[in-house]
Amino acid sequence: MRQGAMKPYYLFSPWTRIFHWVMVICTFILFFTGLYIGNPFFLGTQGMEPTFAVNNVLSMEVIRYIHFIAGYVLVISFIPRIYGFIINPGDRLLPKPWTKLYWTGIIDTKMHYMFMRSKHRPYLRNSLARSGYLAVYLMFLIEAITGFAMYYMVDPNRFLAKIFGPYTNWLVNEYMVHMIHHYVAWFIILFVIVHVYMAIRADFTEKGGEVSAMFSGIKYMEEEPDDLGDIIDTKKSKAK
Repeated sequence: MRQGAMKPYYLFSPWTRIFHWVMVICTFILFFTGLYIGNPFFLGTQGMEPTFAVNNVLSMEVIRYIHFIAGYVLVISFIPRIYGFIINPGDRLLPKPWTKLYWTGIIDTKMHYMFMRSKHRPYLRNSLARSGYLAVYLMFLIEAITGFAMYYMVDPNRFLAKIFGPYTNWLVNEYMVHMIHHYVAWFIILFVIVHVYMAIRADFTEKGGEVSAMFSGIKYMEEEPDDLGDIIDTKKSKAK
């Protein structure tokens, strides 16, 4: 009943939605295969791999191959994300720290999440969420750089090795590259946990279709969002 009275706002293009779900799948594949590569759960004292690795089924070689493929797919998936960013204003909801709305939004949403306010102002995407998404994109960039740097150590004669190889020296040594790659992966998983919780929480409390928006591209709101100007020119629309 309530959602029927709410106004729909088209935000996310099919390109960004495709990217989102490809990113979700690749992130989990990369994380769990990365855990295996870092610690392959060796059993006993003879260095024997688990029984499911017999006959090269899910052996270290196969796991590494899956990890590398998922890495390439994730990097390539940013192409439709960038295309969506270019063609659709709703795909550009990133932080704008040079605006007053960004900082008032940070305070407003923090107070709501700390249970100091019953609700926050209406936003298509609040300032904390915008900052979080930008942060996770930067973490993926770090993962791509450090991942490719380690991958191309195996064959320094490859073309991409000349691009990513220097990062090993810039980041001190191979061990440091590995540790950065490892710990940033855990930060990404921490973000995923918080993101899923907050999205489901928003759906229950605000009933605006926070989760379904990544299938339909549409969010629903009772009040006009404060950041509506990020997807339409509010001055022109009021003039009409």
